[in-house]
Amino acid sequence: MNASLLLMSSEFELIFIWNQARPEGKAIIVLLILFSIFAWAVMASKAMQMRRACHLNGLFDQEFRGQKGLLSIFNQGIPVDGCPLYSVYESGCRELQLGIKRARERHPESGEKVRLKSIKHVKHALERAVSQESLQLESGLILLAIAVSGAPFLGLLGTVWGVMSTFAEVAQAGNAQLTTMAPGVAAALVTTVAGLLVAIPSMFGYNWLVHHLRVLTVDMDNFAHELASKIEIEFLNDV
Repeated sequence: MNASLLLMSSEFELIFIWNQARPEGKAIIVLLILFSIFAWAVMASKAMQMRRACHLNGLFDQEFRGQKGLLSIFNQGIPVDGCPLYSVYESGCRELQLGIKRARERHPESGEKVRLKSIKHVKHALERAVSQESLQLESGLILLAIAVSGAPFLGLLGTVWGVMSTFAEVAQAGNAQLTTMAPGVAAALVTTVAGLLVAIPSMFGYNWLVHHLRVLTVDMDNFAHELASKIEIEFLNDV
């Protein structure tokens, strides 16, 4: 019973504050609500994307360790959408096959071997693939960064604006009683609360996503170096 009364009291309090808010304060609150919706949508979508990427990376790494030849997975031609390691692997193998093709055209007796210049091209392709996958995983995080840095300032703007307007109305009315000032000040302060309610979850979500992004980027970078070493050992023509 007490909990129900407390909940009803809070609802009436919010309705009262909303009714006392000035038009500019209401506009800022609506804008912050939209910021919050976009921020939560980005956090949810990026969290699912990175979780799926980690899961697929683990499966691909296990399959990669068990393959007989370096190009066996690539030759199967099975696409693996959402797996950063496979995208890096595919880019390296595609460039390697081009190098093998060029080597055969110039020296038919070279077989599956390539020269050092082709290995350098493969390494560059791997670096580009790692960068592209990192940018793809990072896309959308700018919205969280904007929410973290911009929402408190929007809330502060609404508070300062509302308090300024309240004091101006009190000065014009010549009545400085607390009952006259309190509703306007309370309505002005709620914009700061709204800004913090947007910024705090966005900050935690942003830091969590950046941490996992760094982990995925390091994994891709390490895999690219390992793949380049294996390609060099298996396909480099020292002659």
